[in-house]
Amino acid sequence: MKTLIAMMKHETNTFSPIVTDWERFKEWGAHLGDEIPEIYKNTRMPIAAYMKIAKKLGSEIITPLAAEAMPSGKVTKDTFEYMSNLIIDSVKNVDCILLDLHGAMVAEHLFDGEGELLYRIRSLKPNIPIAVTCDLHCNLTQKMIDNSTALIGYKTYPHTDMYEVAEKVGLIVTNFINGKCKPIMQWKKTKILSQTLKQGTSDKPMSELIKIVTNAEKEDNILAATVFGGFPMADIPDAGSSCVVVTNNDSLKGKKICNLITEKAWELKEDFIYKHTPLEEVVTKAKNIDDGPIILLDHADNCGSGANQDVMRVIQEIIKQELNDVIVAAVWDPEAVKQMQKNGIGSYIELYLGGKTDMPSINLKGKPLKVKGTVKTLTNGKWVVNGPMYTGVKVNMGHTAVLDTGKVQIVIVSNHHEPWDIGVFTSVGIQPQFHKYILLKSRIHYRAGFEKIPKHTLTLDGEGVTTSDNNVLNFKNINRPIYPLDNI
Repeated sequence: MKTLIAMMKHETNTFSPIVTDWERFKEWGAHLGDEIPEIYKNTRMPIAAYMKIAKKLGSEIITPLAAEAMPSGKVTKDTFEYMSNLIIDSVKNVDCILLDLHGAMVAEHLFDGEGELLYRIRSLKPNIPIAVTCDLHCNLTQKMIDNSTALIGYKTYPHTDMYEVAEKVGLIVTNFINGKCKPIMQWKKTKILSQTLKQGTSDKPMSELIKIVTNAEKEDNILAATVFGGFPMADIPDAGSSCVVVTNNDSLKGKKICNLITEKAWELKEDFIYKHTPLEEVVTKAKNIDDGPIILLDHADNCGSGANQDVMRVIQEIIKQELNDVIVAAVWDPEAVKQMQKNGIGSYIELYLGGKTDMPSINLKGKPLKVKGTVKTLTNGKWVVNGPMYTGVKVNMGHTAVLDTGKVQIVIVSNHHEPWDIGVFTSVGIQPQFHKYILLKSRIHYRAGFEKIPKHTLTLDGEGVTTSDNNVLNFKNINRPIYPLDNI
């Protein structure tokens, strides 16, 4: 028996100006062939779970591709075709396929990257068993459902259950192969474009939907149940929240649970939309809090949802209001890092930091911020995640520097990286728990590594292509009507 195991993941922000080519995948992690098992065997990633399952089956493992890029703009046509062909070319001689996908990949020539990949596989081998793990932010489509045996998603945001989800879907498909079950999927779309800031699975309203799917899995003949928050920064027809239920040959029960989930989601629809507060007010509020640490979230410039990570609006306001003892992760500015490397550790330097990227989709020009300070640290930006999300994965932030202005220490990176693990600070010699303000360009994932540190957490409404202000985003392709874009 031969089992194909592959990862092809990207969360595409169609409003992002960042090009997603093969180099972009290599920055975060793009591996080919026989090197893959060794790289992932000691991680908590889906591939590790899949390899464990294949070994139990006594199966030979085929690993053509394991590639993931930080969220950004549309995947180039050449890159999509290159990655998908690596998988397709390995399909002919295998008996089972276990895939780690995202569910929100958009290419230059395709709205539905995952659906197209699965369709091409099934066109070659119509009856081959296919297991798929998807991200909680999957924009589910009929094409994905039609071309997989069992497709399920994470129940956590931050995503700390990736390994367990892969184990579950892998078991469903191996039981199918052994004649122990007959997986049938039912799914349903909502008319809600839920915002990711309101999809934290430990918070209401998302926690209410997670309870439904968790309880559903305790029922007879329910093999798996998933609710997808969806990814709202994708201007594609199928963007939005949805659900899928995998049953053991019980379509009626699957439909019933799907209806329960979508009806509850609609009842809570207003709670899935973020309410804004002026930036200046929240920074003033932070300044007047005596005790810390205080986490400040610059969510509109979160590269973990496809932002440039170099918008300086929030940092500018922090400096303007003279907050003291602030640490920042992170600003993407390879040019600034090179200047700091040239000057050396201990040197005093003036920089025009960030603001190197224009954002035409939201009519926003990049605006560098003039800052002065001391070059405190220079590193190669490499470290290993020890926290609960992406555990064991090697991170490469690219050449990295820390600028100390006296009141603010800014981590500056050459590769985009969302700060979901304290390693973003500890790798450059900063212990975040000992500072009053921790400014993170993140939304919810920061909780994976930082949740136990702050006494207070405040959300700062800055600027960028991961804004939660739908008035800034020009949707042209999404199926209408959909809430809150339409008054339904």
